[in-house]
Amino acid sequence: MPPIVRLAAALVVLSSCAGAQASAPQAADLLITGGEIHDGSGAPGVVGDVVIAGDRVVAVGPGAGRPYAPARTIDATGRIVAPGFIDPHTHPYTYIRSDDPRVRRNAPWQYQGVTTIAHGVDGGGSADVGRDDEAFTRAGVGTNLVPYVGFGPVRRAVLGDAARAPTPAELRRMRALVAQGMCEGAAGFSTGLFYAPQSFSSRAEVVALAREAAIRGGIYDTHQRDESSYDIGLLASTREALSIGREAGLPVHIAHLKALGKDVHGMAPALVRLVERARARGQRVSADQYPWLASGTSITAALLPRWAVDGGNDALRERLQDPPRRERIRAAMRGNLQRRGGADALLLISADQPWTGRTLAAMAAAWKLDPVDAALHIIGHGIDHPDHDGGSVASFNMDEDDVRLLMRQPWMVTSSDGNDGHPRQYASFPLKYQRYVRELGVLRLEEFIHRSTALTARILGVQQRGELRPGFFADVVVFDPQRFMPHADYLDPRALSSGIALLVVNGRIAIEDDVQTDVLAGRVLRHSPPAGTCP
Repeated sequence: MPPIVRLAAALVVLSSCAGAQASAPQAADLLITGGEIHDGSGAPGVVGDVVIAGDRVVAVGPGAGRPYAPARTIDATGRIVAPGFIDPHTHPYTYIRSDDPRVRRNAPWQYQGVTTIAHGVDGGGSADVGRDDEAFTRAGVGTNLVPYVGFGPVRRAVLGDAARAPTPAELRRMRALVAQGMCEGAAGFSTGLFYAPQSFSSRAEVVALAREAAIRGGIYDTHQRDESSYDIGLLASTREALSIGREAGLPVHIAHLKALGKDVHGMAPALVRLVERARARGQRVSADQYPWLASGTSITAALLPRWAVDGGNDALRERLQDPPRRERIRAAMRGNLQRRGGADALLLISADQPWTGRTLAAMAAAWKLDPVDAALHIIGHGIDHPDHDGGSVASFNMDEDDVRLLMRQPWMVTSSDGNDGHPRQYASFPLKYQRYVRELGVLRLEEFIHRSTALTARILGVQQRGELRPGFFADVVVFDPQRFMPHADYLDPRALSSGIALLVVNGRIAIEDDVQTDVLAGRVLRHSPPAGTCP
């Protein structure tokens, strides 16, 4: 054979081999095929495939699965495929701190389609973020965790429960604790200025601490000082939150933004104007919201005046035993009870108490007491049994029109504020989908998903999550649009939601056909401060 012919033949063979290699299927672990994909960006859904290899998404879209030979294929026809939901405001410690690995799967959130939660909110985040995170990583959890460093433990570590300003030396110690938390991976600095002892702080004190988070690229997350008319009022409190972010130089995220109580119903338009003006000036401002008309708190926080808890439980006990001060406390409680809509509007939701599932009005009648004295009886139980949760309440205090208006805002994301005893812990995301997407049409499906995934990830600074994109982590929810619904309510707050066909956390299946696996694939998602800002 002449040399030129042999060369041509060799090239044909090489070309054929290259073509065969190019068409050889690529390995993958999981192919989710045929579902309506909502990638989290806010774009309308498209029918297609999601391909997962290891802990990453490797391909997304119509026909994306063709080049792959997956170890397993799941048919999602007729179902919605989305990024795993991200909850920016949770109280999950009954679950994620449990000694039982089955409890640490974090079922209340997983059955809502949630794969990532932020914790340490309302200023409650540990002052020792690093040790906390190591414990979670060692034990294993079912969902990813985003930690905050909290004002409450920081202030209590330096000042206890005292209602006073810190000295310059004490303020330096608090600043150092916030800086340490940020350097150990906190997403930001969280405050609960409504709650003692945080409520004893001045704006200047909070700004000084928030600057430590700003230096390290964090955000300011706040349960603002007043959501009603307790103290400075709702609008002044919102202005304070915005000014703290502006002066400290970091984004502001307002937790569970609402107009709480009949004194402030109808103020949602004014809240929107405040936030929009700040954003128009270039300030980064966002908020979250749960889709319930009843908030959840303690009877102490709802009814006691803040001065009464200066110094903690021992000081409160002394005041209640002194007749003149007790009467002064009772007078303030009557005003706060009126703000909350009266004793009929407070449902007692602590577990395993004689008053569980009954209103304050019903218990007052049963005990033949004035409602304020009935509340003081429950508060006294809490003082005597500080390790028992005897005083949780669901407070029916929000207006539906306010909730809907706030929900429509492009800077508003979904949260649960999930705490023990309130159904929002088990059912916020499916309730929002069923009521406000399917029934009322307040949001389109793609808006609901965007504000439960990508937008939340952006606010929290969580990287490579919240969207279905090649290279992003494989946190995925597949839900049945007809069956994804809440079952928890105020009298049965711990009923799991339904309709989760598949939940994937970091590439591993956590739920399949409404049945949880034993996988603990969650990770602590540590924030990385800018170079040079930490030792």
